[in-house]
Amino acid sequence: MKTQPLIKATGFTLIELMIGITILAIVMAMGMPSYSVWIQNMRLRNAAESILNGLQLARAEAVRRNASVQFILVTGSSWCVTATADCTDPIQSRATGDGSSAAITVTAADGTTVRFNSLGRRTLPLPAAGASTAINVDINPAVLSAAESRDLRITVNVGGNIRMCDPNVPVTVPPDSRAC
Repeated sequence: MKTQPLIKATGFTLIELMIGITILAIVMAMGMPSYSVWIQNMRLRNAAESILNGLQLARAEAVRRNASVQFILVTGSSWCVTATADCTDPIQSRATGDGSSAAITVTAADGTTVRFNSLGRRTLPLPAAGASTAINVDINPAVLSAAESRDLRITVNVGGNIRMCDPNVPVTVPPDSRAC
């Protein structure tokens, strides 16, 4: 008579499974606060990049159409790019809820409209000698503390160059490209 080889059963015991779940829960509990900060900073970055892309689109459309095109900050982090005086016939627009949240505050230092002429130069706000207009993108301090938040600023100079920078990075020698 032939004997069947014994098949060894493998798997986890209930105790091993419970220890694994406990370790996983501890690791997740330790990582949640930093994950929340990361998510809020990503929303802040999404809003800033969206505004930067909208400004670049407005400049490119002005050159393409050989006419003035303006970028208008509407409310929160929403904006529109239009060739008219208001956003009734937008070329492109973005709502606040697209990738960011209502906790993001956007303040424009020189008004909510940036206009580019057919050469891609900024004509509104009226350019002062070499001055840049700034759009600050911040997060509500009730959501993140100032130490955790990574505020961003978008500058548009007279020539139409658009740049995103971090106002909290100190100016150093050699210069840090993230500094304003």
